[in-house]
Amino acid sequence: MERKTHTIDATDKILGRLAVEIAVLLRGKHKPDFAPNKDMGDIVVVKNIENLKFDEKKMEQKKYYRHSGYLGGIKEISLKDLFKKDPEKVLKKAVFGMLPKNKLRPLMIKRLKIEK
Repeated sequence: MERKTHTIDATDKILGRLAVEIAVLLRGKHKPDFAPNKDMGDIVVVKNIENLKFDEKKMEQKKYYRHSGYLGGIKEISLKDLFKKDPEKVLKKAVFGMLPKNKLRPLMIKRLKIEK
């Protein structure tokens, strides 16, 4: 099996549509010999991530949650704040959610490289 490197320019692309495109390449679904139980995907390099396009309403309303495990330990951050702080994390979270929830997911997400 040979892994190819795909370079994607994220300028003026919508987050969800870009994440789907990346998830398909990481998983290897574009290959004719695709098997869901094998890690056959390619390497994906994303450039110009700070130029992603968002709806204004989504920037304000979308929230990311995490929990510390303690009572009342829920934390939330809006898409606007997270994108300003770390745009890579926004894209990685979107792609991570679109990959299969099994042991192959951490291996696939490692092949996603983000260049600034």
